[in-house]
Amino acid sequence: MEGLTTSRRDFGPHKVLPVKSYQPNPFVPSEENMDLLTTYKQDYNPYPVCRMGPIKPRDSKYPCGDKMECLPTYKADYLPWNQPRRELLRPEHHYRPASTGFDSRTTHQDDYSVKGLVSTVSCKPLAMPKLCNIPLEDLTNYKMSYVAHPLEKRFVYEAEKFRPCNIPFESLTTHKESYRGLMGKPAKSLKPPARSCGLETPFSNTTEFRDKYQAWPTPQMFSKVPVSYVPPEEKMDLLTTVQAHYTYPKGAPAQSFRPVLSVKKGGHFESSTTTKDDYKHWPGIHREPVKPIPQLSIPTEPLDCLTTMRAHYVPHPPISTKSCKPPWAVPRGNIPVEGQTTYTISFTPKNMGRCLASYPEPPGYTFEETDALGHKIYRPVAQTGSQHSSHLSVGDSENPNQRELAVSA
Repeated sequence: MEGLTTSRRDFGPHKVLPVKSYQPNPFVPSEENMDLLTTYKQDYNPYPVCRMGPIKPRDSKYPCGDKMECLPTYKADYLPWNQPRRELLRPEHHYRPASTGFDSRTTHQDDYSVKGLVSTVSCKPLAMPKLCNIPLEDLTNYKMSYVAHPLEKRFVYEAEKFRPCNIPFESLTTHKESYRGLMGKPAKSLKPPARSCGLETPFSNTTEFRDKYQAWPTPQMFSKVPVSYVPPEEKMDLLTTVQAHYTYPKGAPAQSFRPVLSVKKGGHFESSTTTKDDYKHWPGIHREPVKPIPQLSIPTEPLDCLTTMRAHYVPHPPISTKSCKPPWAVPRGNIPVEGQTTYTISFTPKNMGRCLASYPEPPGYTFEETDALGHKIYRPVAQTGSQHSSHLSVGDSENPNQRELAVSA
C-alpha cells in the first residue's frame, strides 16, 4: 500500500511559530484613600419615626349567641318545576349480534401462510492467514528520545515537638470587646385604647338582597318537536374514483441502479497522520493570576437600621369616598316572554328528493351529446322540439323543481 495521502500530496508542512502572548501592564496601587460614603448616607438623613396602626379590623370579643338561619336565597326563591322527564332523541338500537362464533382470523393469517426455513449458502470468503517475512519494527519515538535521569534522594523534614504556651488564655471575643450595650429609653406602646361595643339593638337578619332583589316568575320554555329522520332507501356506492379507474395492471416495484461498493483489503496499516508528523506539542508555562491589593477599610461606626419607608413615610387620615351606585328602579311587571322566533315562524319542513345524478339515465331527460371535458349533456323531453336546450351535468345535485325553473327561464 502506498503511504501517500491527499493531505500529504497537496498540503505541505510550513514553519509554525509559537503564538505571542499578551503581557498585561503591572498593577500600580493608588496612593489616595478611598471615600466610603454612599448615596444613601449623603441624601437620606434620619427622621423621627412613629409606628403605624394596623388597617385590619379587630375581631369582635362579644360574639352573637342567636342561632343563624341556614336557608340561602337560592333555595328560598328558586324552586324546581314539576315537569315530566323528556325523552332522549336518539336512533333506535337495531344491532343484533351474530349467532355464529367469531373465528378471530385476520387477512394476514388467511393470505400469508407459514413457510419453512430456506437453506442458504454463505458467499463469504474463507479467512486465510497472511504470513509476512518482514520483522515488525518495534522502535517508537518514546524509546528513541527518552533519556533516563537518576533520581535524587527525597529530603524528609523532621516534625517539631509541641511546646505548650505558658500565657493564660483570654476569654475575650470580638463581640465582647467591640460591641457594648448602650442605655436607651424603652419603646412606647402605640396600641390604640380598647373601644366598648355601644350597640344594644339586636342584629337584623334582613339583607339588601332579600329586600330589593325579588325573584321574577319565569315562564315555561317552549320546545318544538323536531322532524323525524327518514333514511334513504338506496344503498350507497362506496367505490372511489381511484378504486374504479386507476387499477395499475402492469405495476412493478422500482429497481435500484446504485453500484455496489467494492471493499479493498490491503496489508499493513500505517497509523501515522499529518497532524502527528507536522504539528508537535509545545511546552506550556503556568502563569500566576494577577490579584489586586485590597484597599477597603471597614467602618467603625454602627449601622443605622432606618429604611426609606420609616424615614419618609407620613401617615394620612383616610378619605371617605362617595358612592356612585345608581338608585334602585321599580321592578317591571310580570310580562310573559314571547316564545316565537324567526326560525319557528319561517321554517317549513321539506321532503328530501333523490338526486338525479344518481340515476344512470335521469327520468324526464334525453341524452344529447358529450362535451370536450367529458360531461354528459341532457335535454328535457318536453322541450325536445324547441331550440332552447337545458344543460344538465352528471355531477349536479340540485333540486328538480329549481332545475325546471332555470330551464323555462
